[in-house]
Amino acid sequence: MFKGSIVAIVTPFKKGRVDEKALGDLIEWHIKEGTNAIVPCGTTGESATLDYKEHDRVIEFTIKKVKGRVPVIAGTGANSTDETIMITKHAKKAGADGVLLVAPYYNKPTQEGLYRHYKAVAEAVKIPIVLYNVPGRTAVNMLPATVARLAEIKNIVALKEATGDMKQASEVIRLCGDRISVLSGDDFTTLPLMALGGKGTISVTANVMPRQVSQMCALWEQGKFDEARKIHYMLEPLNASMFIETNPIPVKTALAMMGKIQEEFRLPLCEMSGPNKEKLKNVLKGYKLVR
Repeated sequence: MFKGSIVAIVTPFKKGRVDEKALGDLIEWHIKEGTNAIVPCGTTGESATLDYKEHDRVIEFTIKKVKGRVPVIAGTGANSTDETIMITKHAKKAGADGVLLVAPYYNKPTQEGLYRHYKAVAEAVKIPIVLYNVPGRTAVNMLPATVARLAEIKNIVALKEATGDMKQASEVIRLCGDRISVLSGDDFTTLPLMALGGKGTISVTANVMPRQVSQMCALWEQGKFDEARKIHYMLEPLNASMFIETNPIPVKTALAMMGKIQEEFRLPLCEMSGPNKEKLKNVLKGYKLVR
């Protein structure tokens, strides 16, 4: 259902508030550059630092700005099932095409707990759901057998796989087949995952070079493997630079250097260290994204 280059869009701030002008400009740019879908309020959107009112507003604003031109998959996951249902209900009411639900963090639920959590949300809100497995942030790994159980639920349609473990991703695809779409959650794994049968990526790098990430996914789907592979290798230095410090610090810094947003974060996130900032700038210069 969801495929190709899906951007986990940043949330721009200006003087402590959400910069809706900058966010709207980014959305228009992404649609023009060929981004296939937009995820507001994901990890890259600093969802953990948004209050409920801001979270709801960013989702509503994105949906209204997109105007149905591409799918909007709202980040509505939380570490409480009741809270997740509440935020997901709002996203559905606002007109989201789907939701991205991170595995509950900090609680460290068992595999059975993960299954019951997602099942409860899927039953409470009839909207397409993308599971999100990112153990590096949540301290829990949603195992392939659990994903396969969840794939039996009709409105669970995709998985954002961010373990970086191709063996695990391969097992998920083997067990689930066409019941769900598996999407890369780490830019460096996008092409390898598509080679295994994945359908695309929920990307950080697409914030900076949306056209190239979209082209890579499209070329692979068209069977133009050599051309897709060239873009994969071309993007490797940029992919690496997006994670030299905690995401989304590098990507927001890059967009600020490109003149698209203000260089502003919310604590506990803060500006990049001087040496890393210089490294990032040199990478961007290599792509002619900054002078």
